Amino acid sequence: MKLSLHGVSVWYSNAVTQLRIARDAGFTGLELLPEHLFRYLENGGSYTQYRQLMTEYGIEITCINALKRIGRHQPEERAALLQEAEKICQAAVELGCPVVQIMALNELDHLSESERNAILRDNISAIADIGQPLGIKFQIEVVAFTPFNSLQQGLDMITSCGKDNVGLVIDFWHLHAGGNTRPEEVAQMDVNLIYGIHFCDGRAAREGEAWDEWVQRDYEPGQGDVDIHSWLNAVRATGFDGVWTPEWLSPHAWERDLFEIGQTSMQSLKQYGITV
Repeated sequence: MKLSLHGVSVWYSNAVTQLRIARDAGFTGLELLPEHLFRYLENGGSYTQYRQLMTEYGIEITCINALKRIGRHQPEERAALLQEAEKICQAAVELGCPVVQIMALNELDHLSESERNAILRDNISAIADIGQPLGIKFQIEVVAFTPFNSLQQGLDMITSCGKDNVGLVIDFWHLHAGGNTRPEEVAQMDVNLIYGIHFCDGRAAREGEAWDEWVQRDYEPGQGDVDIHSWLNAVRATGFDGVWTPEWLSPHAWERDLFEIGQTSMQSLKQYGITV
């Protein structure tokens, strides 16, 4: 088992500081956002320097999160998507990172289910083919506020793609708030399809309320509507022994001492008995 700090939990920091926050909080991994990494590289940093810092702080990059809007399908947009996939995969290779997260947002909402599925199948397959010779795996995150939001849809997509380097991240908030997945379904999964866990809380959008992650996810573990114990027990039932990442997407937390947020993230795991 590996415990990894999520870059979104310390949003207003940089890729270098995140390594130290992770180390000081007791993590051995970091789930790194590409926008943080590429900003570092665009402003004088290098992969060589970053690898040296990773070694110094004893932190591995467990996932690059994320290649977004994977439903882009117009010719120019799709070309840009695949170019972005290549860039992120090369970054993963440079940092010895085994997994890249992929996710569709609202770019396909106007299409029928069959049209959405065809586009996602083709795009995910193409992305998987980019990463396969590089040894990169891809974890699909089904997103609560999109039509592609259930565990079963993710599993069906993996089957449809037929690629052995595509799996899922089990995100407690997305699966809870999407409303179409029960913890029991996770418990029955093939553990080899689980590439990571996002340990988080929050609530679904209320009646008449627009979806806004900065509102519905602004909760510490135990403060929201997610039945954390049920999801936790479901994951344990699979025998999963991989990467656990507490994800705290919280505008309130971002205005606090981010080193404190790192400590709180670790404490949230320990509170629920998640330790190495």
